[in-house]
Amino acid sequence: MTAPRFVFTIAATDGAARTGTLALRRGTIRTPAFMPVGTAATVKAMRPAEVAASGADIILGNTYHLMLRPTAERIARLGGLHRFMGWAGPILTDSGGYQVMSLGALTKVTEEGVTFASHRDGSRHAVTPERSIEIQRLLGSDIVMAFDELVALPADRSAVEAAMQRSMRWAARSRAAFNAGGDHAANASLFGIQQGGLDEGMRATSATALRAIGFDGYAIGGLAVGEGQDAMFGVLDYACDQLPATAPRYLMGVGKPDDIVGAVLRGVDMFDCVLPTRSGRTGQAFTRAGPINLRNARFVEDERPLDADCPCPVCAAASRAYISHLVRSDEILGAMLMTEHNIWFYQTLMADLRAAIANGCVVAFAAAFLFRYRRDLDSASANE
Repeated sequence: MTAPRFVFTIAATDGAARTGTLALRRGTIRTPAFMPVGTAATVKAMRPAEVAASGADIILGNTYHLMLRPTAERIARLGGLHRFMGWAGPILTDSGGYQVMSLGALTKVTEEGVTFASHRDGSRHAVTPERSIEIQRLLGSDIVMAFDELVALPADRSAVEAAMQRSMRWAARSRAAFNAGGDHAANASLFGIQQGGLDEGMRATSATALRAIGFDGYAIGGLAVGEGQDAMFGVLDYACDQLPATAPRYLMGVGKPDDIVGAVLRGVDMFDCVLPTRSGRTGQAFTRAGPINLRNARFVEDERPLDADCPCPVCAAASRAYISHLVRSDEILGAMLMTEHNIWFYQTLMADLRAAIANGCVVAFAAAFLFRYRRDLDSASANE
């Protein structure tokens, strides 16, 4: 019997929060889920086996970066992204829209698509909904994202509305291009992306258009782009309910641990963010008592683990003092150990949230987690 292409099962709910599984051909994703970001066919400073050992069921690959180097065509010739990077589990590829807008120079948006200059060498490229889907097909991802237009906030209402309407037209083109994908379309899944900034009416219009097209899952896009946590939560208070309850909801590009906890309470199932890996490379470790900066002098003789409650291999073997030495000396091992710990921290948080939802105590869990995380975060900031 072959594995299912896509089956989303909600096993338990607690208020708006829900836990379950998303079964794909290459594996089952436990939700709520955090996807480590493998931008350029690697979760930076970690080997695939280490990522899997942390509890990650799925990773994210970046269409923009991979199309520039080594190119999607080359990856396809080498057997696809899974084989290329040695990751056997599911992969979600983003559409490239965010990076086009944030990294591409001299970007020009038309109804056809986007043209831009590469941030690497200035070469000119064009990405349309059809080309974005083609790249993701060449990569062989399990979850494909529709191509959309992102607007950083704050922005004029007219600009947000125009981008939302264009994104919905591009969503229909993405759906058609995906459906024409033969074997890949038969084995992969397509997510649409809701847009509309901070406007409830625009979000509703976007959700209605996406539901009419029909997708396997639905992402909430256009957040974590400068609006702040309170505004983001304000959108999530209604955006989740605008999307189908029977499909997974994916909040793109989020985020900090307290962002994730608040979003799970509002009904989000999937997350991704570069924060745990990027912070690991810059000396910041996430702990239940808030993030700590290992470059700070107060850690140079601290013999405690990064987080006494963390089950990761790093906390079992290395002291803050040793890791501080590595980080302050710019040793590669420092970035590796910090990143491994941070990925474990995020995956442990997701496991704790899943258990709390299943046991009907997620509100109490969230309150206790946030009380300690934010209290000690404020204390740590005062001592930095």
